[in-house]
Amino acid sequence: MSQAATPLHLLHTQPDARLLATWMARYRTHDTGEALHGLLRAAFGAQAPQPFRYLDEQRGLLAYTPLDTQALATQAALADPLAARTLGLDAGSQHGGYRLRPFPTQWAQGQVLGFEVRVRPTVRGAKGEQDAFLQAVAQAGGKEGAPVQREAVYAQWLRAQLAPREGQPRQSWQGAVELLDVHVTAFARSPITRRSQPGAGAERKGRVIDGPDATLTGRLCVTDPNAFAELLARGVGRHRSYGFGMVLLQRAL
Repeated sequence: MSQAATPLHLLHTQPDARLLATWMARYRTHDTGEALHGLLRAAFGAQAPQPFRYLDEQRGLLAYTPLDTQALATQAALADPLAARTLGLDAGSQHGGYRLRPFPTQWAQGQVLGFEVRVRPTVRGAKGEQDAFLQAVAQAGGKEGAPVQREAVYAQWLRAQLAPREGQPRQSWQGAVELLDVHVTAFARSPITRRSQPGAGAERKGRVIDGPDATLTGRLCVTDPNAFAELLARGVGRHRSYGFGMVLLQRAL
């Protein structure tokens, strides 16, 4: 008998742009993902919702969380006041507080859904974390005009992220879906900031990493309903607690 999936809820807030900019200046970062990561940690501690996706000032922030309405209200009441106001968690805030609704955890095998996910499609190599497309170009000889398409490389990268990995134990979220089609709908190179663990009496040092920032859309077919519920709660790829990897769903067109 399969184990019941952990309850999942979709959280929506509209962070205050002015307070968010102030928070970023205070912590000396230009990385919105790092700032929101810090704000969610300040507000919710170890129960910070993730993965999350910041859409823009008008559409706000979306995140998956196992916390239900009562548990989230308790966490919001105990949150750092400035973090709560910045995230728009206060009922009296400019945007009217957060919204939370249950998200499905029971899916039909064979169900086809549209998806969108913002990812950082990188691979590890001798030089550390590298754009999967640039690595593919280098492997093709590094020549201008080499028959390597960014969309095809990123689609294959996404498939590799979701599939069981040869020679490694299968994770509970792997093999959840079959990707029917994948398209790159937005691409940029963007810097992210990652900070070292602080030493005794020392500040955390920030390291800026430039890399790909891609939005992938398409259609998927659910092949393992339990694994799919795990995949949604986990997210895809690296930097999932910094605004990447949240799988957004819609009806398939």
